[in-house]
Amino acid sequence: MKIRPLADRVLVKQVAAETKSAGGIIIPETSQEKTQQATVEAVGPGTEKEKITVKPGEKILYDKYSGTGIKIDGEDYLILKNSDIIAVIE
Repeated sequence: MKIRPLADRVLVKQVAAETKSAGGIIIPETSQEKTQQATVEAVGPGTEKEKITVKPGEKILYDKYSGTGIKIDGEDYLILKNSDIIAVIE
């Protein structure tokens, strides 16, 4: 299934959370905090007021409680507003 975001929306796939701490302790999945990093999968066309500032394939940071979670072909994705994107990771 293909998803094409509308207006100023961006489709992203979250980067997997770390399963080990810096000290080598394994963190159970139920205790892991959701990561705020994602990879851009698709972008909408933007609007006259707000242009899309990211491209597919870029890694981003986004606001903690933003976006709408969806499931596509068994994979979890988020649809974010362009304004919810904080930074591009280079």
